[in-house]
Amino acid sequence: MVYHSPSLPPFFPHQVANLLRLFQIPQISYASTSAKLSDKSRYDYFARTVPPDFYQAKAIAEILRYFNWTYVSTVASEGDYGETGIDAFQQEARARQICIATSAKVSRSMNRYSYDQVIRSLQQKSNAKVVILFTRSEDARELLVAAARMNVTFIWVASDGWGAQESVVRGSETAAEGAFTIELASYPIREFADYFTKLNPYTNTRNPWFREFWEHRFDCSLTEPGCSENSLRDGKFEQESKIMFVVNAVYAMAHALHNMRQAVCPPNATKICDAMKPGTGKRFYRDFILKAKFDAPFRPADTENMVRFDAYGDSLGRYNIFHYHKQDDKYVYRKVGYWAQGLILNTSQVPWRGPAGAPPTSQCSDPCRKNEVKSMQPGDVCCWICIPCQPYQYLLDEFTCADCSFGQWPQANLTGCFDLPEEYIRWEDAWAIGPVTISCLGMLCTLSVVGLFFKHNDTPVVKASGRELSYILLLGVLMCYSMTFIYIAKPSMAVCTLRRLGLGTSFAVCYSALLTKTNRIARIFSGVKDGATRPRFISPASQVAICGGLISCQLLVAVVWLLVEMPGVRKEVSPERRDIVTLKCNSKDSSMLAALAYNCVLIVLCTVYAFKTRKCPENFNEAKFIGFTMYTTCIIWLAFQPIFY
Repeated sequence: MVYHSPSLPPFFPHQVANLLRLFQIPQISYASTSAKLSDKSRYDYFARTVPPDFYQAKAIAEILRYFNWTYVSTVASEGDYGETGIDAFQQEARARQICIATSAKVSRSMNRYSYDQVIRSLQQKSNAKVVILFTRSEDARELLVAAARMNVTFIWVASDGWGAQESVVRGSETAAEGAFTIELASYPIREFADYFTKLNPYTNTRNPWFREFWEHRFDCSLTEPGCSENSLRDGKFEQESKIMFVVNAVYAMAHALHNMRQAVCPPNATKICDAMKPGTGKRFYRDFILKAKFDAPFRPADTENMVRFDAYGDSLGRYNIFHYHKQDDKYVYRKVGYWAQGLILNTSQVPWRGPAGAPPTSQCSDPCRKNEVKSMQPGDVCCWICIPCQPYQYLLDEFTCADCSFGQWPQANLTGCFDLPEEYIRWEDAWAIGPVTISCLGMLCTLSVVGLFFKHNDTPVVKASGRELSYILLLGVLMCYSMTFIYIAKPSMAVCTLRRLGLGTSFAVCYSALLTKTNRIARIFSGVKDGATRPRFISPASQVAICGGLISCQLLVAVVWLLVEMPGVRKEVSPERRDIVTLKCNSKDSSMLAALAYNCVLIVLCTVYAFKTRKCPENFNEAKFIGFTMYTTCIIWLAFQPIFY
């Protein structure tokens, strides 16, 4: 059995293991935690009641992942303990996508300036607020002294080299505040304390160093009277935390010997038999030490600590996790968690120093906002640039913006898209109330004129004005006003069909009546000038027939348009305003203008005839007003074309 602690040279347990291997002597260590000792090709007679350091490396990595500390610095002591521990931590960190900002090493030979340089190198990585320590206790102490001297604070996460030792933080409490430290899970053995404090130089003669310890402890000489009368019960006695592992190692060897005797000796044997004599070390190690399994002796009733070894001679990893902070005006190590193949943390017992009591961040890049994605830097999983998504995009994942389909918009949490409401003119809109009001007034006025015409239907004035064509013209005006309601109504199959039929037809009714009327007047006065006979087709019935024929041409155009381009509705989204979906009829603007081309022909012809009849006698001065109307109509329609496009 070999004792080893981090204060001894790092090669000490390896050399002892190599020496004992030559003689096939099994060894059970209670303090050697080097991961290299798990290599059975080199240390095939070595076992231990403490876990290897890669377990606490895993525990540290899980603590970092728990708090999402993904960008950290590391400091290791030179030698097997620190370097092997940090190597194991880096493997665990990579598996959890934790990045190392910078790594430093410290050694016994370093001076004050060198430790200051280490702190400065840690400061240069300002986003790495967490520093991992895999160091001996004296190296950790010097680092804290340097940090306190430079008034620098970090969140230290330290291995059991620091543990819960007061000597490490003494004088540097402020710099150490907020540290998480790991220590092998153990408990004091009261029976050992009772046994040890009862010892004196006369009852413990088998230990050749006890007399020297006694003289050093009480600062006296046993040759002097009264020195032996001192007692270890006087004063403060603090039990070493690894005593439990010493006891477990002794009991493991005892259980292995007991099991071997039962297996190879006769049933009635009470002592060591010949089969247990030296020369069977390999079998003893493989079949009895590695298979030893028992409950830890002297353990408290509320603890569970099974002592056993795995195939590499290692014990299971169990660690207590402490947080160092100020409590009741003094600094204390408070147990806040436990690790045994899995992390258990009670963060309610951790008083964070940051705002709102939230854990600090230690990340290479700041977290992206809700509408941003990460653009990773080449070869780095921890550093990124935040790129905002477009307003019409949602987050496919933390690295990708995806477009919503046309007619959709991202949800508030950006996890998907929803269908946008359809926009169209509603009856309660101001844009609808104004035209509807004007149309209603126009229709009332038009109906009043119709009523007036009916009242004076047989008077010479009404007859002379071309009574039938006037009624057709008033019908066209009513149709134009009624088109306002059709264009404000919600687009649908029926509404879109009426729009196509009514738009050109209502204008065609008006202009056909005016064209027929001006043509009649022009032909009458042209015949008078030429001395010809009465022109043909100027009777009311003929005029109505001509007007109906002109209107039928427009109806034919509208029907062809309906057949070529079937009516329906469509949702239109502008690339500049993707958040607005407009419900429209599916007719093209160009086809609508083409359908109005016939009305343009009517307007031009009507204007020509109005110009020709501008000098008619006073009884036919209606032609002058028609001419004025057509001139303004031409101007309006000419202005409409470029504005529409």
